Amino acid sequence: MITLYINENKKTGHINPEIYGHFSEHLGRCIYEGLYVGENSEIPNVNGMRTDVVEALKEMKVPVLRWPGGCFADEYHWKDGVGPKADRKKMVNTNWGGVTEDNSFGTHEFFELCEQLGCKTYVNGNVGSGTVQEMSEWVEYMTLDGVSPMADWRRKNGREKPWKLDYFGVGNENWGCGGNMTPDYYAQLYRRYQTYIRCYDKSAPIFKICGGANADDYEWTDRVLHECFRSPAPAQAHGFMDGLSVHYYAGVEKGLHKGSATDFDESVWFNTLSRAMNIEEVLIRHSAIMDQYDPEKKIGMMVDEWGCWHDVEPGTNPGFLYQQNTMRDALTAGVSLNIFNKHCDRIKMACIAQIVNVLQSVILTEGKKMLLTPTYHVFHMYKYHQDAQLVESWLEGTGKIGLQDEEMVPDVQESVSEDKDGVLTITLNNLSPEEEREVEVVLTTRKPSAVEARIVRGRMQAYNTFEEPELVKEEAFTQIRMTDRGLSFTLPACSVMMIRVKQNKE
Repeated sequence: MITLYINENKKTGHINPEIYGHFSEHLGRCIYEGLYVGENSEIPNVNGMRTDVVEALKEMKVPVLRWPGGCFADEYHWKDGVGPKADRKKMVNTNWGGVTEDNSFGTHEFFELCEQLGCKTYVNGNVGSGTVQEMSEWVEYMTLDGVSPMADWRRKNGREKPWKLDYFGVGNENWGCGGNMTPDYYAQLYRRYQTYIRCYDKSAPIFKICGGANADDYEWTDRVLHECFRSPAPAQAHGFMDGLSVHYYAGVEKGLHKGSATDFDESVWFNTLSRAMNIEEVLIRHSAIMDQYDPEKKIGMMVDEWGCWHDVEPGTNPGFLYQQNTMRDALTAGVSLNIFNKHCDRIKMACIAQIVNVLQSVILTEGKKMLLTPTYHVFHMYKYHQDAQLVESWLEGTGKIGLQDEEMVPDVQESVSEDKDGVLTITLNNLSPEEEREVEVVLTTRKPSAVEARIVRGRMQAYNTFEEPELVKEEAFTQIRMTDRGLSFTLPACSVMMIRVKQNKE
């Protein structure tokens, strides 16, 4: 028996909705065919945005969307993507497949998409191959409600009022595809570039994000913060940043071969999940470095790329990173989101890579067809954590499972939150591919008055296809018993469960 203890009287942090964010890069069929089909497409759309995809994402409650990259951001010149579409310059996407893009999806289209989704906006600027002036003028184009060359150009291109730019990233992966820079050099560039990200509307501040480390590169975090916090800098500048990013992918083997997305055994299952669980150590160690410079936690940690990275599907363009999505990916999403919840005192955003048709997508498309992946259903169930208060919780009676000592994982993992209406959301993951677990939930003071639950489960290799789009789906789970202490149920093998608990007020 595993016991989940919940101290509903102790709130330990606020879960930013942006922890459930998403990432859309000009990569493969993410933008074109996935999110955007053009105004003249036979596929139903609103101003070029696929209606079926947009509606599914709205139902999932996307809080923020990151664009245009990724590696693409540091070769993207925004002026080529505005104005009449017939006049826009074509470009070669050198990072992803060498395809030619017509720039029909640019700044105006991105904000149109975000307006349809009702989500916040996160734009990544070009530091690797762009200039300070280019970045500064982009911010002016997007946000200035006044008379200026860029604001006037925006109006000429059909947008009278400025947009709300919530987050702005100064470069992307500048340790790699964003320029192969050293941390000291990037930090010096960051200080310079961010200076010219002007906030024209003081009532709508732009949250500035500094480019952070790749996984466990702790030296990068330390050196960047050291350079950004050194004098001369006013104390209120606080390192000239509001957020510091970190990227972490589970399941990435060294070299080109990363392993099949669908054809794997238990050893690969545990290897991937142990890598997914290891993100917690990575975040704790980066956070400890941040604490040295920022003990008050004014700077948010932004995990703005994370997820599973497998081999592409056979027969697809290797530069398009199109992969299937199984219960292994669902569990990876479940445990990662629980970890982010538990560290919400520092983590203020996380963006899974990527939203449609690329890497660990929540949606796949093929022409007019669309399907929801197992990962989609996890995000759909977990949406109740958004903007809720993290509640103290812990498990007793759990064990370690796995085939190798260095890849052991807990059999069950959780997080708990309480929303503004006092409803508890419990999310649980059973990482065992074969064994169910008996679970008792114990509440500290209050008793449950009503309970409902949803679950995603299946074989570890199970996934949805366009021929069988609902093989893995979210379902109601009704085998939960209310007790004097809380709840009791059997947690199926290889599953992600969400439980909503209304509590008696006494």
